[in-house]
Parts: sequence; C-alpha cells; structure tokens
Amino acid sequence: MLSLYEQIQAYLNMDEEISFQEFNDYYRRVLDELAKNHESFTEDDIWKHLFVVENVLANAESRAREKKGPEAKKYKKMADRLRLWAENLALRLGKLGYTDEDIRERFSEMLDEGPPVVQD
Repeated sequence: MLSLYEQIQAYLNMDEEISFQEFNDYYRRVLDELAKNHESFTEDDIWKHLFVVENVLANAESRAREKKGPEAKKYKKMADRLRLWAENLALRLGKLGYTDEDIRERFSEMLDEGPPVVQD
C-alpha cells in the first residue's frame, strides 16, 4: 500500500476525480494515522502530513461547494476536522522556526516531486 504522502501525490496528478467513497476511505486513513502517531512525528513526518492534510482539506472544501445535499455536508465536516489538524501541524513547524513563506516554498517543492515511480 502506498503511504499517505505517495497516495496524495498520485491523486494530485490524476485527470479524473475520485469517488466519494474513495475520498472518504483516504480521509479516514489520514485521520487514523494522525490520531495514532502524531505525537511521534519526526520533522519530515510533520511536513508530509501537513502537505497531505492541506491538500485533502482544499479538496474537501471544493467538493463541499460543488456538491448538494448530504455529500456536501459530509465534505464540510471533513474540511472542518482537517482544518484543526492543519493548524496543529503548522503550529508545530512554527515552533521549529519555519515561517508561512517557508511552508509555501516547501509545498511548492513537494508538488514538483509528483507521484512515485512504480518499478515493474
């Protein structure tokens, strides 16, 4: 199974949108990982998890605006919960001396990495 970071890189480079069910499954994997392991994250882990959280958060917000009915509400709840994690992880990077500009620059570099190359 791909790591959460590798999976978000793959999702970000897809042409089509994933289904609600796949999005929800990935979202739950992200929350489970954060709940279980956030206290033991290394600096690199914090960066990668913040990148994942920020991208899933942005996508959930976008889907909440585009969808109607129960799905829209579910996406909004996902975004609200992820926003708290994004703030937590960004605060931890701030305590390590990183600025908002540092975070933007690093995210740009992370986006440029693209999806993992699969070897056959």
